[in-house]
Amino acid sequence: MSEYAESIRRLEEKIAYLERHVTEQDKAMMEMADDLTRLGRELKALRERDASGAQGGGGEEAMPDERPPHY
Repeated sequence: MSEYAESIRRLEEKIAYLERHVTEQDKAMMEMADDLTRLGRELKALRERDASGAQGGGGEEAMPDERPPHY
């Protein structure tokens, strides 16, 4: 194989590797974007639940430093 053909082969291998790498990174970015969207919805739901509980949603509000009755 000539030196020129060997150089072309190495370049083709590098391009194939980089294309695979970009595809894997795109997939990972999409998964992270989906996770971020899901976590944002969960955070919004938790904030709404907390806000509705703080507006006198009935019942007792537990004090964070209060010991449970079984102590």
